[in-house]
Amino acid sequence: MKQIQSKDNLVVRQGMKVAAGRDKTRILLEGVHLCEEWLKRYGPPESVLVQGSAVDHPDIARLLAANEAARQYLLADALFNAIATVQTPQGIMFVATRPIPAAITRLATTALWLDRLQDPGNLGTILRTAAAAGVRDVLLSVGCVGAWSPKVLRSAQGAHFALEIHEHQHFPDIRARLDMPVLASSLGPGARSLYSGVLPADCLWVVGNEGQGVHPDILADADQCIFIPQSNAVESLNAAVAAAILLFEQRRSICRPDQSLAGGCPLSDINRLPMSWI
Repeated sequence: MKQIQSKDNLVVRQGMKVAAGRDKTRILLEGVHLCEEWLKRYGPPESVLVQGSAVDHPDIARLLAANEAARQYLLADALFNAIATVQTPQGIMFVATRPIPAAITRLATTALWLDRLQDPGNLGTILRTAAAAGVRDVLLSVGCVGAWSPKVLRSAQGAHFALEIHEHQHFPDIRARLDMPVLASSLGPGARSLYSGVLPADCLWVVGNEGQGVHPDILADADQCIFIPQSNAVESLNAAVAAAILLFEQRRSICRPDQSLAGGCPLSDINRLPMSWI
Protein backbone atom coordinates (compact mmCIF):
# COMPACT_ATOMS: atom_id res chain seq x y z
CA MET A 1 0.00 0.00 0.00
CA LYS A 2 1.34 3.40 -0.99
CA GLN A 3 1.24 6.22 1.58
CA ILE A 4 0.20 9.70 0.48
CA GLN A 5 0.84 12.86 2.48
CA SER A 6 0.52 15.61 -0.14
CA LYS A 7 -2.61 17.25 -1.50
CA ASP A 8 -0.78 17.68 -4.81
CA ASN A 9 -0.52 13.93 -5.32
CA LEU A 10 -2.22 12.80 -8.54
CA VAL A 11 -4.39 10.24 -6.72
CA VAL A 12 -5.70 12.88 -4.32
CA ARG A 13 -6.35 15.39 -7.10
CA GLN A 14 -8.19 12.77 -9.12
CA GLY A 15 -10.28 11.75 -6.09
CA MET A 16 -11.30 15.35 -5.45
CA LYS A 17 -12.19 15.81 -9.11
CA VAL A 18 -14.40 12.71 -9.09
CA ALA A 19 -16.05 13.74 -5.79
CA ALA A 20 -16.88 17.15 -7.26
CA GLY A 21 -18.47 15.59 -10.34
CA ARG A 22 -15.88 17.02 -12.74
CA ASP A 23 -14.77 13.60 -13.99
CA LYS A 24 -17.63 12.10 -16.00
CA THR A 25 -15.86 8.80 -16.60
CA ARG A 26 -15.34 7.79 -12.96
CA ILE A 27 -17.41 7.44 -9.79
CA LEU A 28 -16.64 7.65 -6.08
CA LEU A 29 -17.93 4.88 -3.82
CA GLU A 30 -17.83 5.77 -0.12
CA GLY A 31 -18.14 3.38 2.79
CA VAL A 32 -17.91 -0.33 3.39
CA HIS A 33 -21.31 -1.33 1.99
CA LEU A 34 -20.99 0.38 -1.39
CA CYS A 35 -17.44 -0.87 -1.81
CA GLU A 36 -18.55 -4.42 -1.02
CA GLU A 37 -21.39 -4.21 -3.54
CA TRP A 38 -19.05 -2.90 -6.23
CA LEU A 39 -16.66 -5.81 -5.68
CA LYS A 40 -19.49 -8.34 -5.98
CA ARG A 41 -20.67 -6.95 -9.31
CA TYR A 42 -17.59 -5.52 -11.01
CA GLY A 43 -14.48 -6.71 -9.19
CA PRO A 44 -11.52 -4.50 -8.17
CA PRO A 45 -11.84 -0.73 -8.74
CA GLU A 46 -9.21 1.56 -10.21
CA SER A 47 -8.01 2.63 -6.79
CA VAL A 48 -8.74 2.07 -3.11
CA LEU A 49 -8.38 5.08 -0.81
CA VAL A 50 -7.97 4.32 2.88
CA GLN A 51 -8.07 6.70 5.83
CA GLY A 52 -4.95 6.41 7.95
CA SER A 53 -6.75 6.15 11.28
CA ALA A 54 -9.15 3.46 10.00
CA VAL A 55 -6.76 1.07 8.29
CA ASP A 56 -6.92 -1.53 11.08
CA HIS A 57 -10.74 -1.74 11.17
CA PRO A 58 -11.83 -5.36 10.45
CA ASP A 59 -14.26 -4.42 7.66
CA ILE A 60 -11.66 -2.29 5.92
CA ALA A 61 -8.97 -4.93 6.35
CA ARG A 62 -11.32 -7.42 4.67
CA LEU A 63 -11.85 -5.10 1.70
CA LEU A 64 -8.13 -4.47 1.41
CA ALA A 65 -7.50 -8.21 1.30
CA ALA A 66 -9.81 -8.44 -1.71
CA ASN A 67 -7.81 -5.88 -3.70
CA GLU A 68 -4.27 -5.82 -5.02
CA ALA A 69 -1.85 -3.81 -2.90
CA ALA A 70 -0.80 -1.82 -5.97
CA ARG A 71 -4.32 -0.32 -6.12
CA GLN A 72 -4.32 0.77 -2.48
CA TYR A 73 -3.42 4.22 -1.15
CA LEU A 74 -3.16 5.17 2.50
CA LEU A 75 -4.14 8.81 2.98
CA ALA A 76 -3.57 11.05 5.94
CA ASP A 77 -6.90 11.79 7.63
CA ALA A 78 -6.97 15.39 6.42
CA LEU A 79 -6.47 14.33 2.80
CA PHE A 80 -9.07 11.58 3.05
CA ASN A 81 -11.62 14.00 4.52
CA ALA A 82 -10.89 16.52 1.76
CA ILE A 83 -12.12 13.98 -0.80
CA ALA A 84 -15.02 12.52 1.21
CA THR A 85 -18.49 13.95 0.56
CA VAL A 86 -19.88 12.98 3.98
CA GLN A 87 -19.12 14.52 7.36
CA THR A 88 -18.33 11.18 9.01
CA PRO A 89 -16.61 8.93 6.46
CA GLN A 90 -16.20 5.22 7.13
CA GLY A 91 -12.52 5.13 6.24
CA ILE A 92 -12.57 3.64 2.76
CA MET A 93 -13.44 4.82 -0.75
CA PHE A 94 -13.21 3.29 -4.20
CA VAL A 95 -12.55 5.28 -7.36
CA ALA A 96 -13.97 3.25 -10.22
CA THR A 97 -14.81 3.53 -13.91
CA ARG A 98 -18.44 4.51 -14.42
CA PRO A 99 -20.45 1.51 -15.69
CA ILE A 100 -21.98 1.99 -19.13
CA PRO A 101 -24.77 -0.47 -20.02
CA ALA A 102 -25.24 -1.85 -23.51
CA ALA A 103 -27.44 0.25 -25.78
CA ILE A 104 -31.10 -0.73 -25.73
CA THR A 105 -32.28 -2.57 -28.83
CA ARG A 106 -35.66 -3.83 -27.59
CA LEU A 107 -37.51 -3.56 -24.28
CA ALA A 108 -40.13 -6.17 -23.46
CA THR A 109 -40.04 -6.45 -19.64
CA THR A 110 -41.14 -3.85 -17.13
CA ALA A 111 -38.85 -0.83 -17.08
CA LEU A 112 -38.93 2.65 -15.58
CA TRP A 113 -38.56 6.00 -17.33
CA LEU A 114 -37.66 8.99 -15.16
CA ASP A 115 -38.43 12.32 -16.77
CA ARG A 116 -36.18 15.23 -15.70
CA LEU A 117 -35.98 14.10 -12.06
CA GLN A 118 -33.93 16.61 -10.06
CA ASP A 119 -33.58 15.48 -6.46
CA PRO A 120 -30.68 13.08 -5.73
CA GLY A 121 -32.51 11.61 -2.73
CA ASN A 122 -35.59 10.90 -4.83
CA LEU A 123 -33.53 9.27 -7.56
CA GLY A 124 -31.61 7.07 -5.14
CA THR A 125 -34.82 5.97 -3.43
CA ILE A 126 -36.45 5.19 -6.78
CA LEU A 127 -33.46 3.13 -7.89
CA ARG A 128 -33.59 1.14 -4.66
CA THR A 129 -37.34 0.66 -5.08
CA ALA A 130 -36.99 -0.42 -8.70
CA ALA A 131 -34.42 -3.05 -7.79
CA ALA A 132 -36.64 -4.33 -4.98
CA ALA A 133 -39.58 -4.57 -7.39
CA GLY A 134 -37.60 -6.68 -9.82
CA VAL A 135 -37.11 -4.00 -12.46
CA ARG A 136 -33.88 -4.31 -14.41
CA ASP A 137 -33.79 -1.28 -16.73
CA VAL A 138 -34.12 2.30 -15.49
CA LEU A 139 -33.98 5.03 -18.12
CA LEU A 140 -33.18 8.64 -17.27
CA SER A 141 -34.14 11.43 -19.63
CA VAL A 142 -31.86 14.25 -20.61
CA GLY A 143 -32.03 16.75 -17.75
CA CYS A 144 -32.14 14.21 -14.91
CA VAL A 145 -29.76 14.48 -11.98
CA GLY A 146 -26.67 12.30 -12.45
CA ALA A 147 -27.38 8.72 -11.43
CA TRP A 148 -23.84 8.06 -10.17
CA SER A 149 -23.35 11.15 -8.02
CA PRO A 150 -22.25 10.45 -4.42
CA LYS A 151 -25.62 11.55 -3.00
CA VAL A 152 -27.57 9.24 -5.31
CA LEU A 153 -25.21 6.35 -4.61
CA ARG A 154 -25.64 6.76 -0.85
CA SER A 155 -29.41 7.01 -1.14
CA ALA A 156 -29.70 3.90 -3.35
CA GLN A 157 -27.57 1.80 -0.96
CA GLY A 158 -26.14 -0.48 -3.63
CA ALA A 159 -29.23 -0.75 -5.86
CA HIS A 160 -27.16 0.61 -8.77
CA PHE A 161 -25.41 -2.74 -8.99
CA ALA A 162 -28.67 -4.66 -9.50
CA LEU A 163 -29.83 -2.40 -12.35
CA GLU A 164 -29.02 -1.35 -15.88
CA ILE A 165 -29.09 2.45 -15.64
CA HIS A 166 -29.37 4.25 -18.97
CA GLU A 167 -28.73 8.00 -18.74
CA HIS A 168 -29.34 10.86 -21.21
CA GLN A 169 -32.11 9.03 -23.06
CA HIS A 170 -34.58 10.49 -25.57
CA PHE A 171 -38.14 9.23 -25.28
CA PRO A 172 -38.94 8.94 -29.03
CA ASP A 173 -35.89 6.71 -29.49
CA ILE A 174 -36.97 4.38 -26.69
CA ARG A 175 -40.65 4.45 -27.72
CA ALA A 176 -39.68 2.90 -31.04
CA ARG A 177 -37.95 0.01 -29.22
CA LEU A 178 -40.81 -1.03 -26.94
CA ASP A 179 -42.72 -4.30 -27.11
CA MET A 180 -45.06 -3.24 -24.32
CA PRO A 181 -47.35 -0.31 -23.46
CA VAL A 182 -46.34 3.00 -21.85
CA LEU A 183 -48.07 3.94 -18.58
CA ALA A 184 -47.45 7.50 -17.40
CA SER A 185 -48.13 8.90 -13.96
CA SER A 186 -50.45 11.89 -14.31
CA LEU A 187 -53.10 13.85 -12.45
CA GLY A 188 -54.46 15.34 -15.67
CA PRO A 189 -57.76 14.77 -17.50
CA GLY A 190 -58.17 11.31 -18.97
CA ALA A 191 -56.01 9.53 -16.41
CA ARG A 192 -57.53 6.43 -14.83
CA SER A 193 -57.14 5.15 -11.29
CA LEU A 194 -54.30 2.74 -10.65
CA TYR A 195 -56.84 0.46 -8.97
CA SER A 196 -59.40 0.29 -11.78
CA GLY A 197 -58.98 -2.11 -14.67
CA VAL A 198 -56.11 -4.55 -15.14
CA LEU A 199 -52.43 -3.71 -15.19
CA PRO A 200 -50.26 -5.30 -17.89
CA ALA A 201 -47.67 -7.85 -16.88
CA ASP A 202 -45.02 -5.62 -18.46
CA CYS A 203 -44.91 -1.95 -19.33
CA LEU A 204 -42.74 1.14 -19.33
CA TRP A 205 -43.71 3.20 -16.29
CA VAL A 206 -43.10 6.95 -16.60
CA VAL A 207 -42.56 9.12 -13.51
CA GLY A 208 -42.01 12.83 -13.97
CA ASN A 209 -40.23 15.86 -12.62
CA GLU A 210 -40.94 16.74 -8.97
CA GLY A 211 -42.56 20.07 -9.82
CA GLN A 212 -43.74 19.78 -13.42
CA GLY A 213 -44.64 16.12 -13.70
CA VAL A 214 -44.29 14.18 -16.94
CA HIS A 215 -43.57 16.20 -20.07
CA PRO A 216 -46.75 16.84 -22.13
CA ASP A 217 -45.22 15.23 -25.22
CA ILE A 218 -44.70 11.97 -23.32
CA LEU A 219 -48.20 12.10 -21.83
CA ALA A 220 -49.64 12.52 -25.33
CA ASP A 221 -47.71 9.47 -26.55
CA ALA A 222 -48.50 7.21 -23.57
CA ASP A 223 -50.89 4.29 -23.98
CA GLN A 224 -52.51 5.16 -20.67
CA CYS A 225 -52.15 7.86 -18.01
CA ILE A 226 -52.49 6.61 -14.44
CA PHE A 227 -53.23 8.45 -11.22
CA ILE A 228 -52.93 7.23 -7.63
CA PRO A 229 -56.10 8.04 -5.66
CA GLN A 230 -55.41 10.18 -2.60
CA SER A 231 -57.11 12.59 -0.25
CA ASN A 232 -57.30 16.31 -0.96
CA ALA A 233 -55.02 17.07 1.99
CA VAL A 234 -52.02 17.33 -0.34
CA GLU A 235 -51.67 18.28 -3.99
CA SER A 236 -49.56 15.31 -5.07
CA LEU A 237 -47.31 12.51 -3.89
CA ASN A 238 -43.53 12.60 -3.72
CA ALA A 239 -42.05 11.17 -6.93
CA ALA A 240 -40.26 8.36 -5.13
CA VAL A 241 -43.38 7.39 -3.20
CA ALA A 242 -45.44 7.40 -6.39
CA ALA A 243 -42.94 5.20 -8.19
CA ALA A 244 -42.99 2.70 -5.32
CA ILE A 245 -46.79 2.48 -5.31
CA LEU A 246 -46.97 2.01 -9.08
CA LEU A 247 -44.29 -0.67 -9.26
CA PHE A 248 -45.48 -2.70 -6.31
CA GLU A 249 -49.15 -2.52 -7.26
CA GLN A 250 -48.21 -3.97 -10.62
CA ARG A 251 -46.09 -6.62 -8.92
CA ARG A 252 -48.91 -7.50 -6.53
CA SER A 253 -51.48 -7.72 -9.31
CA ILE A 254 -49.51 -10.19 -11.43
CA CYS A 255 -48.36 -12.52 -8.63
CA ARG A 256 -50.24 -15.79 -8.36
CA PRO A 257 -51.95 -16.44 -4.99
CA ASP A 258 -49.31 -19.04 -4.06
CA GLN A 259 -46.44 -16.59 -4.60
CA SER A 260 -45.34 -13.94 -2.13
CA LEU A 261 -43.50 -10.73 -2.87
CA ALA A 262 -40.64 -11.94 -0.70
CA GLY A 263 -40.46 -15.08 -2.84
CA GLY A 264 -39.62 -13.07 -5.91
CA CYS A 265 -42.71 -13.64 -8.07
CA PRO A 266 -40.87 -14.60 -11.28
CA LEU A 267 -42.29 -12.39 -14.00
CA SER A 268 -41.15 -14.80 -16.70
CA ASP A 269 -43.53 -17.46 -15.35
CA ILE A 270 -46.64 -15.31 -15.70
CA ASN A 271 -48.85 -15.34 -18.78
CA ARG A 272 -48.49 -11.94 -20.42
CA LEU A 273 -51.55 -9.85 -21.07
CA PRO A 274 -52.00 -8.50 -24.60
CA MET A 275 -51.31 -4.84 -25.27
CA SER A 276 -55.01 -4.45 -26.09
CA TRP A 277 -55.74 -4.52 -22.33
CA ILE A 278 -56.27 -0.74 -22.30
